[in-house]
Amino acid sequence: MIGGVPSLLTTMVDVTEQKILEKEMEFHEQEIMRFSNSLDSAIRKLNLLSSITRHDINNQLTVLMGYLEILEMTLPDTSSAEYFKKINVAAQRISSMILFTKTYESIGAMAPFWQDIRALVTTAAKDAPLGNIVLENNLPGGTELYADQLIVKVFYNLMDNAARYGGKITKIRFSVVEDDSKKVIICDDDGNGIPDEEKEKIFERGFGKNTGLGLFLTREILNITGITILETGEQMKGARFEIRVPEKSFRNIGMP
Repeated sequence: MIGGVPSLLTTMVDVTEQKILEKEMEFHEQEIMRFSNSLDSAIRKLNLLSSITRHDINNQLTVLMGYLEILEMTLPDTSSAEYFKKINVAAQRISSMILFTKTYESIGAMAPFWQDIRALVTTAAKDAPLGNIVLENNLPGGTELYADQLIVKVFYNLMDNAARYGGKITKIRFSVVEDDSKKVIICDDDGNGIPDEEKEKIFERGFGKNTGLGLFLTREILNITGITILETGEQMKGARFEIRVPEKSFRNIGMP
């Protein structure tokens, strides 16, 4: 009713801009899809290329090591023994670096998922060079970590690092504590420990006596889901690595 008179009110809205925007969005969605498909294709090709390259390099490395062994047998000159040893060490380092590229290529290749931390330590210990070192796995069963698929290598690298450089080490222990809103997974040992000036350097690529890639890889794997790691031990009292996990990446579902 307008002024007491029955009336029909018609409202008209110009949707031209809205339609143009919708078409632009549709166009950009198609562009993103095409870009995504192209990127996936490029990644597959690069992965295939790197895989073939690694395979070929490993083959040539095997040939090199074979000829080197023949030379050592045919030239039993003690004055050359040191040179043969250095060549062997260099070849082994090359092999380790090739293996590293394969592992590094896999970081973030799959979506992270929940994994039982006690089981991860148990699995990693099967391959770790522990020898007579006692492993204490005090991580509670049914406690899970939201992490990259390669998280098991983190625990392996910590054990391997301790066994290689721990010196007087006899024990490695895994436990978990709570600090503010974060859970902290602790890996400590009774070995020689790490000097203060090296506590951050050990996570740099290339630092160390072996390949210098283990702890660098460890930090990279953890970073995928916002997990951090630092070394807080005391020299000559043992190493202590703290893996600090955000609340959203840690859960306890109880004993399985």
